Amino acid sequence: MTIIRLGYVAMSTELNNGSPSQTMTYAQFQKIQDKEAAIRKLERIAISNLENCLRLLKHNKGNEIHFFRFSSRLIPLANHEALEGWDYLSPLKKPLKQLGDFAIREKMRVDFHPDHFVLLNSPKKEILQASIQMLSLHVRLLEEMGLPSTHRCVLHVGGAYDDKEKSLERFIHNWMYTPQKIQQTIILENDDTTFTLLDTLYLCEKLNVPLVFDYHHHVACHETKDWAKEWGRVVNTWRDSSLPVKMHISSPKSEKEFRSHADYVDVDWFFSFLNEVKGSTDQIDCMIEAKQKDAALFQLMDGIRQRSDVELINQSTFKLK
Repeated sequence: MTIIRLGYVAMSTELNNGSPSQTMTYAQFQKIQDKEAAIRKLERIAISNLENCLRLLKHNKGNEIHFFRFSSRLIPLANHEALEGWDYLSPLKKPLKQLGDFAIREKMRVDFHPDHFVLLNSPKKEILQASIQMLSLHVRLLEEMGLPSTHRCVLHVGGAYDDKEKSLERFIHNWMYTPQKIQQTIILENDDTTFTLLDTLYLCEKLNVPLVFDYHHHVACHETKDWAKEWGRVVNTWRDSSLPVKMHISSPKSEKEFRSHADYVDVDWFFSFLNEVKGSTDQIDCMIEAKQKDAALFQLMDGIRQRSDVELINQSTFKLK
């Protein structure tokens, strides 16, 4: 039997005043005449974001959720060129350690999904450098939490730049200029417009990187509808990882807006995937990418409880019979 563990993304719709992504724009920063005071305000916002992250993990513990994606916007203006030299991590050491200690103690799997502007296959050196800098921030955050950084950052392959094949090869070329610590952090996801499951498998197998299979993305963008015959290859990309296979699940918002995520996940849509993969691996961690976040997880579990082909383990985890 295969264990399925559900998680959700970044913030809760059930927890009031718990945003981990409070921010300050550079325009707002500039309006504060005292630069040191402005930096202290940035630090207070970041500390508040981390404290809210800890509240989210405690909320997750109360609901037996052990899989969670951190927001990538924990520290406003981190790495902004106008703030070069700002040691943003020093004042955050204590809340970061508290966050990591809690995740370790409660055996929670946590990770990041850096924003779309992190592009390792960019033809522009300055964009590649900025992407590596942003990924370095994520590695440092995990290190300050005391968490292993291996396979903790989900990335898309990047842009096609009018030549998809060349862009795939550029990813491999730029990979050679990416520090090993960052290479070890990355897991790749198929996207919904350009780089299909087969494209992403090509890179993952060549670079020995785990693949996060996004079922919704695949249905929206594929070279072959028969994804199940490639599933063994997906599982095999995780063979050297200490973590279970990871996938993303969301439902289309509508036929017209097929690529957009719906508020909730349709249980039958989800099981059209699960019925193909049961028995293929011991455990699959399924990250819910629905607009209603944890409420979507709770509703999905309500639907799963009505089924006869599962065995419940806890409020977010079940076995496929």
